[in-house]
Amino acid sequence: MRMRPLGRSGLFVSELCLGTMTFGGSEGLWGQIGRLGQDEADTLVKTALDAGINFIDTANVYAGGMSERILGQSLKNLGIPRDDVVIATKVLGPMGEGPNARGASRGHILSQCKASLARLGLDHIDLYQIHGFDPATPVTETLEALDTLVRHGHVRYLGLSNWAAWQVMKAVGVAEMRRLSPIVSLQAYYTLVGRDLEREIAPMLAAEGVGLMVWSPLAGGYLSGKYDERNEGAAADGRRTTFDFPPVDRTRGAGALDALRGIAESKGCSVAQVALAWLLHREVVTSVIVGAKRVGQLQDNIGATGVRLDADELARLDAATRLPPEYPGWMLERQGAYRA
Repeated sequence: MRMRPLGRSGLFVSELCLGTMTFGGSEGLWGQIGRLGQDEADTLVKTALDAGINFIDTANVYAGGMSERILGQSLKNLGIPRDDVVIATKVLGPMGEGPNARGASRGHILSQCKASLARLGLDHIDLYQIHGFDPATPVTETLEALDTLVRHGHVRYLGLSNWAAWQVMKAVGVAEMRRLSPIVSLQAYYTLVGRDLEREIAPMLAAEGVGLMVWSPLAGGYLSGKYDERNEGAAADGRRTTFDFPPVDRTRGAGALDALRGIAESKGCSVAQVALAWLLHREVVTSVIVGAKRVGQLQDNIGATGVRLDADELARLDAATRLPPEYPGWMLERQGAYRA
């Protein structure tokens, strides 16, 4: 398990991060994603830590706070020294009925950080992330609230999630201009069947030294191959049968699965492992978030760290999944050629 610095910071995190969205669900959306109880969560956390993972991601909205509670209890049950793990959580979504019980306002951020610390049973959060862009709150207000948490010692590092390139760039610029705590990471969707961030977000992250955490690296299980309608044994159950997210272009996806299967067969590994390995080979990626409902599933994902793809294999995957040209990308490439 390789360790990588998170953005331009001194914080080192494992190349795989354990996602806890499957912890604590009961009804509705969270029940569809996962219903893992304390004992099952303890087993997954131990499996991850034993494999060398030191990075765990959650959010206050996951199962209405139960994910944080269960994760915090797992750390206690397993006797994990605080400095051995990097705990990340997020804030933005509704945590109450009122209009101020949501968003990235100063009040909501400060109150929810306190609530997350209580649920986790920790004295600080290693990485505190804004879970999405709040169009109703000035970016400056959000960043100043986050800076307050860092200065008070409640939070160590700051990140964003699901922000557009221009939004991240604005936050980075405002933080630098006002000498506030910097943004070190972005959590975003990136897969072989979802390469959209390569147009604007990835170049911006590389230029600004912001780390990338990838969520749903198997496109909600699609890149495991088990939902391929062309196969007789396509899964009739599983997350995508009740929660078809993230959206996938099945026509383009079929080509990706064909390429993945060919490489997986030649290497004697699973299709999912090749899909994860592709991400681990991308220079812009810092850590890939893997979630699971079963130990075997998590162990298979962890096995991706041992899969090496050569130049030919990477080229085959790229040919099957590359984005079609789009303006201004094709014009920038044309006009910049003379400078290459």
